[in-house]
Amino acid sequence: MSGLLEAARRAAESAYAPYSHFRVGAAVRAGGTVFTGCNVENASYGLTICAERNAIFAAVAAGHRRITAIALSCVDAAADAPAGSLMPCGACRQVMAEFAPPDLQVTIDRVGTVPLDALLPNAFRLT
Repeated sequence: MSGLLEAARRAAESAYAPYSHFRVGAAVRAGGTVFTGCNVENASYGLTICAERNAIFAAVAAGHRRITAIALSCVDAAADAPAGSLMPCGACRQVMAEFAPPDLQVTIDRVGTVPLDALLPNAFRLT
């Protein structure tokens, strides 16, 4: 998993975060391939996209429908940042639940590994 976490850290370096100054990177494995994403902010905040969704959507755009691993990194968070400030947002958790099994181990830099169903218990599902 350390290779995936390193890929997430590298992806964060490409983030566009002129408003929050909080660069985030994500790396997902799908179909044996690693896809990365970073957060991209917008002056109209609602148009911002998170790193996790960017990476997952890149995998989906390449034809994959199942994420088998994910790692996240917030490279600008303070060294003593509480775990809650390093976690994925609710929208990203729901997108993860769409493309990953509930027992997916989500690796969060400086926090550790957390099962998706612990991050998002009772995720919304149509099927």
